Parts: sequence; structure tokens; C-alpha cells
Amino acid sequence: MGQGLRAARTARGWSQDRLIFEIERYAQRHLTDIASAASLKTYVSEWENGKRSIGERYAAILRPLLGVTDEELRGGAEKVQTQQTDGYDDLLSRIDSAQSISNSMVQTFLDQTELLRTMDRQMGAAGLVDQMAGHLASMEDALTFAVLPSARRPIATALAGASTLAAWQALDAGSVERAWRRYELAKRAAQEADSPLYLAHAMGEQAYVLRDAGRPEMAVELIRNAQRTQPERHSPRLKAWLSAAEAELCAAIPHMGDDARRALERAAESLPNGDETRDADMLSIFLNGGHLTRWRGNVLAMLGDGDAMDELYAALRAADSSFVRARSGLHSDLAEAHLARGELEDARNHLQQARLLANRTGSVRYRRRVELLTGRL
Repeated sequence: MGQGLRAARTARGWSQDRLIFEIERYAQRHLTDIASAASLKTYVSEWENGKRSIGERYAAILRPLLGVTDEELRGGAEKVQTQQTDGYDDLLSRIDSAQSISNSMVQTFLDQTELLRTMDRQMGAAGLVDQMAGHLASMEDALTFAVLPSARRPIATALAGASTLAAWQALDAGSVERAWRRYELAKRAAQEADSPLYLAHAMGEQAYVLRDAGRPEMAVELIRNAQRTQPERHSPRLKAWLSAAEAELCAAIPHMGDDARRALERAAESLPNGDETRDADMLSIFLNGGHLTRWRGNVLAMLGDGDAMDELYAALRAADSSFVRARSGLHSDLAEAHLARGELEDARNHLQQARLLANRTGSVRYRRRVELLTGRL
């Protein structure tokens, strides 16, 4: 029962004492009554050793602190029990409710996703786990009981975008299996919506899970399959995003440096001019010239290219301060570029900034990268 809690705690590099400190700090900020520090020490030990169940009061604190779902927190041993109802009357009531979902309700779903996306990039994903889970559940429920394609497609499109965001948040929080399942949900929703844009984007992001899991060749194959998914219906910005992602994935494979550079060229050719970052039909992607400069610098740094430094510092000067987690990645890229040149002091300075931003957003993924780079100093 406590394996989920222990795994989530250690993924953040927290001791039991640090977890207790964070519980107390969370309770103070949210005016929540909790046990004394001595009692909490006993609780945490007993939770992790399976001697005590995690009550909902503490689970509601631990989920946003650790960025995990209820099932992940409890290690799959305890499930939230839901009331199951039966009968045609209830079924028809749900169908009627789904049928009445109007364009304004779908827009509400999209607005909620946008709010969660903004909060995520500024504050990190960990504290949003409950909100995101509830958001997806609402859309899945609406889609389950929507009958006709005219009603299902708008909901499915909204679900595809939200599921991809939820998957990336899970990956950032170190919950790999949840990320994979969310991407599968996004792909199913995109297919239901007849949206090759959202399907290709979900496949492209899912490739990063494979890369991080040690399957970079399979990741490249998946991103290339994404680009072949009805490319005539892809927007120019999506094509640029997919090419840039392919470049980054290729750069992780020693013999594919030329492939990475060619993919960067395709990304630059596809990207629309101007400062606009998003397409009306592809809200899940943020990409303009400034973002691509940072991406190109990241790829060149991975390849050990001397031009990486100029690209990365240009991206740092132009970086949007609201993209807090992305700035952690940018400082990590600069640290890697300085390491390649043997400039250890500069590398340390950027790693310090990367670590602070990763801790601020609770990003397990970036913390791991910082630790890997620190080990090369």
C-alpha cells in the first residue's frame, strides 16, 4: 500500500523528514489542520510500510505535493469506490445530458484546458494533478454518453488536447506509465475526432517517453510515423514542430547527427513567419522563431556543435518569463554546451539556475537531467 508513496517521495529526492516539512508547509498555506510533526513522522513510516491507510485528508495534501494521482499514491492497493447505478432510466438521463452539451460547454472544456496549461508552465504540474484528473474525467464522461458523431467530435477534440497536456504533465512529474496511458487516450480521442493534427502531436510527444526510456531508435520511428499521418492536413506550425522534435530525437543517437540537422532545416522552412506562437486549429503547440532558436540550440548542444552557444544565449535573451519550466531546460542546455567546451564554472552557474527552476515547478524530469549533468562536472 505504501509503495506508491515511497516511490513518489524518492522520485523527488525527498527524505521522510523533508516530506513531513512539505506537508506542514502545505497545511499552513492552505489553513488545514494536521497532526503534530512527531505524529506525522509515525504516519509517514506506517503509510510507507503498509501499517496504516492514507486517509483522504492527507491524500488531498500528498497528491498535489508529489504530483501523483490517487491510485499512484496508494500503489494501486486502494481504489476510490464509485457508486454504480443500473437501469435504462439512468442511461437515458446520461445520454440526454450529453446530447445537450452545446458549443458553449465544449468551449468551457477548452478554456479549462487553457487555464491548466498556463498554470502548468508557470508553476509546474505537481499541484494540478487532481484538477487535471477531474477535468479529463468530465470530458470522458461526456464523450462516453454522446451518441451522434456531430456531438462526439467536438468533445473528442477537446479531450485530445487536454489528454496530451495531462500526459506531458505526468511525464514531467516522473509518472511514466500515467503519461503513456494519457497519450493513448489522446490518440484515441484524436481518431474519434478525425483530427490528424492532434493525433500526430500526441504521437510526437509520446516519442519522448520512448527516448527517455532508452529506446531512441523507436522514438525516431514513431515521430516519423507521426509526420506521415495525413500530412496534407497538417498545419505549417505542426509540421515545423514535428521536424524540430525529430531533430532532437535524432540528436540522441550518435550516428544520426546529419538527420538531426536536416530535420532542423525542414522545421525552419515550415515555420510561419511572425511572432505568433499558435494556430487556431492546433492550440496544443507553442512555436515561433524564438522557440525554434532555443530548440535548435538544444539540438546543436547535444551534437557538440560550436554554434549552439550563440543560439542558446539568443534564446535566453528572448525567453518568455512565463515559461518557467522551459527556462529550466534552456539553462540545462547552456550547461551542456559549456560542459562540451570545458567551461566548468559557467556550466555550474547554469545548472544552479536550472535546479532552482526545476524545484520551483516540481519537475522530476528536469531535476533528473540536472543531476545527470552535475555528475559530468
